[in-house]
Amino acid sequence: MSQPVTIIGGGLAGTEAALQLADRGIAVRLVEMRPVTPTPVHKTDGLAELVCSNSLKSMKPDSAAGMLKGELDVLGSRLYAFARACAVPAGGALAVDRTAFSQMASEAVENHSLIEVQRREALSLEEEAKEAAAVILATGPLTSDALAQDLARYTGEEHLAFYDAAAPIVMADSLNTEKLFRQSRYEDADDGQGDYLNAPFNKEEYDAFIAELINADRVIMRDFETKELFQACQPIEEIARKGHDAPRYGTLKPVGLTDPRTGRRPWAAVQLRAEDAQGQSYNLVGFQTNLTFPEQRRVFRMIPGLEEAEFARYGVMHRNTFLDAPRLLDANLRFDAPSRELGTPVHVAGQLAGTEGYCEAIRAGVHAAIAVAAELAGVDAPALPEETAYGALMAYATSPLTTDYQPSHVNFGIMKPLDQPLRNKRERYAAYAARGAVALAGYMAHLSDAGLALPSER
Repeated sequence: MSQPVTIIGGGLAGTEAALQLADRGIAVRLVEMRPVTPTPVHKTDGLAELVCSNSLKSMKPDSAAGMLKGELDVLGSRLYAFARACAVPAGGALAVDRTAFSQMASEAVENHSLIEVQRREALSLEEEAKEAAAVILATGPLTSDALAQDLARYTGEEHLAFYDAAAPIVMADSLNTEKLFRQSRYEDADDGQGDYLNAPFNKEEYDAFIAELINADRVIMRDFETKELFQACQPIEEIARKGHDAPRYGTLKPVGLTDPRTGRRPWAAVQLRAEDAQGQSYNLVGFQTNLTFPEQRRVFRMIPGLEEAEFARYGVMHRNTFLDAPRLLDANLRFDAPSRELGTPVHVAGQLAGTEGYCEAIRAGVHAAIAVAAELAGVDAPALPEETAYGALMAYATSPLTTDYQPSHVNFGIMKPLDQPLRNKRERYAAYAARGAVALAGYMAHLSDAGLALPSER
């Protein structure tokens, strides 16, 4: 192969993809704009720099995050191995020495004979594709303005977002259904088949909730993201600050609802919309928020019926450039529009592909690398099992049935239901993990048969 694969972005996804391809004998050109073009949050010019936290979440094998780490380990993720080597004490979580981790990743890339690192800003996908066997876009949430503008040619402006405004998601089996009722607005209350669950407030409950909401601790937002984000989408707590009853005339309006317990309209109501086809998790409609995660847990558990709510995802609001993955990407993260127009395979990995999380980005790098290796070899990449943590995330993130998509991390709320439902949460999560391990073993066998496994795994 005379032309290398061009990877744009030297974060977690791009760095992992570069090493995965190079370890398979495929030449790589890794384009990273730092330090030529800095960002508001990066402190160094090192590859795979962790800018937000040093934690890669839980190591428990029967957690969604733990399942994902097991997949990274089996797949031979280079960055996961570096993280283990740079680990610092963090209880049951995997946390790393950020400086050592980035240094180890940078050295691995820079010393690899098949990887060329170019320090420059990529301005045009068309230009990058001209001398490339394939392109992997891994520019992340702070994709440069010039490249984002260029990408909009292929996405359409309506399918390229620059800010997260994601409401919390709660697990269905953690809700007190005795306090909730199912009804769509203006639907016959006796029907009980509405698309929404409703959490009704009386006046006293509402007053107490609003008081805590407006006084809760918020995330301190960076200057570069605050103004535009708040103009685009008001957090629920900011709406409440405009007036005590403002949420009751907006997101929490009870109009068209009848509480079957009282036969009357509630004082206010939170609507919950199913997040997945199986109804395993629910989205708090209109609850975009800038509260800290502990405060979300405390304050939102004041909502009637959510007293014991388990959060599959907390609400977030921050600068985050991402594609509307369900409309633009396939299960192999292939970006069809530019691939057809440019005649060069284009794949997207990491947060730009519409997922959240450090390990999710690393896993995306592995996935995109395997997909590109398959295309270059003229073979089909094996289908990613939905029973795995990342397979479930990809099925959710790239399904055309997913509407109003906001970036998500792996969680049990998007997992394929068990054939035999288990009410006990611990047993259910253990069953998810066991099922996922079996599916992963089958996937690895298919990779090997297709010649796509790492040389050490064949």
